Amino acid sequence: MSDNFNALVINQEGEKFSREIKKIDKSFLKHGDVLVKVDYSTLNFKDALILKNGARLVKEFPHIPGIDFAGTVAESKSDKFKEGDEIIQTGWRVGEIFYGGYSQYAKVDSNFLVKKPKEITSRQAMMLGTAGLTAIQCAFTTKQTREVLLLGEKVNDVIVTGASGGVGSIAVMILSKLGCNVTAATTKPNEEYLKSLGAKNIIKSGDLDKEARPLDKGLYDGAVDTVGGDILAKILSMISNNGVVTCCGNVGGMMFTSSVFPFILRGVQLSGIDSAESSIDLKSELWDLLSDEWFIDLSKQTKNVKIGNIGPEIEKILKGNQIGRVVIDHGEKI
Repeated sequence: MSDNFNALVINQEGEKFSREIKKIDKSFLKHGDVLVKVDYSTLNFKDALILKNGARLVKEFPHIPGIDFAGTVAESKSDKFKEGDEIIQTGWRVGEIFYGGYSQYAKVDSNFLVKKPKEITSRQAMMLGTAGLTAIQCAFTTKQTREVLLLGEKVNDVIVTGASGGVGSIAVMILSKLGCNVTAATTKPNEEYLKSLGAKNIIKSGDLDKEARPLDKGLYDGAVDTVGGDILAKILSMISNNGVVTCCGNVGGMMFTSSVFPFILRGVQLSGIDSAESSIDLKSELWDLLSDEWFIDLSKQTKNVKIGNIGPEIEKILKGNQIGRVVIDHGEKI
């Protein structure tokens, strides 16, 4: 490897926050037992928060952000990986507590890594990233819990909230691919975009953001909720018998008020999803699904950028104007 390489480094000195690309060497990388040549990383909402001002998620500066990355093992002190292995990293507080993937080389704990399936490229893996892993875990839980664990009827009608966001849009695509009739709830005027992803129906999130009755008409067999708050409460009241709701976000609020009726009169199940801390075994299984029978092509919904041009993308995602995915290419020229 080169003695020096580029990394995006954030720093906090007093009230002054800075973000700049610096030349560093591997002695700067202080965590982990596997050194990875990073090919691609991605931009998530959490990344944008950290890149803006640290978002109180970063406790020690200077710091290298980037919660997701994919690349090739350059050096390893672990018997789990050898030089040349292709890996994927998502979650485990990498990019927050530990140095992340916004660098041409990253050093990480071997227990955090998954071997990349051969059927997908590193770029395809980062088109998905944490958002894709969360979306597939939501879809998997919504369908499998009802159809397999509960031996229930097939999941046909599903609603996805925050459908224009990273997790929501991928959930729409996966559930549509699996044959579900997907209703997409969104705040954005992008009906054609959501229909191109596979959504059958489009509704405004504002129609759901109101006080829920104990029970409404059971319109949906399941739901993927990326929003939380009052919208989650409303969704719960609209789920039919033995339906499953997965919850993975709180942009609409951390708290919600519901009655016990959906749970005791319809047998509705509410399942929380935290893909970041999911076991490596589960992550490996999910990546295998995403590379094979649950594969979705995000190339038309993905923009490639160099790390030096990431500034405008940060503002878009924080203002809620980002549509699709942003993949960061860590080639020699950044």
